[in-house]
Amino acid sequence: MSRVGLNPIKIEEGVQVTLEGKDVLIKGPKGELKITLPWKLDLDIKEGVVAVKRTEEDLKTKASHGTFRMLIDNAIEGVKNGFNRNLELVGVGYRARMEGTALVMNLGLNHPVKFEAPEGITIEVPEETKIFIKGIDKQKVGEFAAKVREFKKPEPYKGKGIRYEGEYVRRKSSKSGVTSKK
Repeated sequence: MSRVGLNPIKIEEGVQVTLEGKDVLIKGPKGELKITLPWKLDLDIKEGVVAVKRTEEDLKTKASHGTFRMLIDNAIEGVKNGFNRNLELVGVGYRARMEGTALVMNLGLNHPVKFEAPEGITIEVPEETKIFIKGIDKQKVGEFAAKVREFKKPEPYKGKGIRYEGEYVRRKSSKSGVTSKK
């Protein structure tokens, strides 16, 4: 059984956590986030430490206990430091650029691919083959990075595609060397 929900959360300096009904408001230097707790969970805020408490011991409450504890912990880190995902474009002619708030990529197709940045997400393209996605909400940053990567996943034969920075792509040998026996 996981004990993640039982761990207290330290409130970092410069971050303010308040509880209004079932809404947890987290404010920090980079912005603010709101998390709504399920009705079977409560929050205990004391002296720079937050604890998530269960009011019932049923299976669904136990399952969501650790999840909401980590959501609050990630929100505290996000408003303090922020989150980022870095992507690399690998392939001949694979390029990215910014047009306003939209990410425009040339991926070997007969048309450029455009992604509009959602609210709360900033995109930077320091080089033609690198994309930096930043924001305070870990879930939104990861989801947007996955949507961009999904458009052209790295393929195993040449390794071309969009990949996370430092991601290892397992390569396969060419199929031309295989002969059939009769």
